[in-house]
Formats: sequence, structure tokens, C-alpha cells
Amino acid sequence: MNEKPLLFVSYDEKLREIAARFVAIRKREMISRQRLSAISGVPYSSIRRFESLGEISLSSLVKLALALRLYEDIDNLFKHEPKYQSIEDLIRDQKN
Repeated sequence: MNEKPLLFVSYDEKLREIAARFVAIRKREMISRQRLSAISGVPYSSIRRFESLGEISLSSLVKLALALRLYEDIDNLFKHEPKYQSIEDLIRDQKN
């Protein structure tokens, strides 16, 4: 089987990585923090904290993502696609 290597990323590194991606999207869409706060209902201070530290509640994160029309990103969060469609696929993969 083809296994992905384990990547050891700290909690803080992952938070900062997600926040940086979010900032890039917000800036690409040319939406200020103030405007995003107004359209999402998430306090400006929460957006500022998220973008600088990566800290945010799940409900606020979803509100921000929806305000930026990141529907697929939210829909795919923790989405698990089965690797095998049938037992035959599993057996075939184990033989290779």
C-alpha cells in the first residue's frame, strides 16, 4: 500500500498556516477586516486575533468562510472519502 509519510507539525504551526491562507484569500478578495466583520457578524477583534495568532472559534471560522463564499472548503472539512469502493479494490491494492 502507498502510505503517506507522517508529517510532524506543531499545533501552533498549523494554526499559523491556516490563518496565513485565510489572510491571503481575504486580501485577494480585497475585503478589509472591518468589512468582513460587518458581513460575517464576527467581531473585528476576533478576526484580528485569528489572523495574527490563528485562534478562533469554530462557529466564527465557519461564519468567516461563508462570508468569503468558501463553501467547498467548509463542505470538505474533515470529509472522508473511502479509499476503496469494494473489497476487490482492497485486495488488488494489497497485491501490488
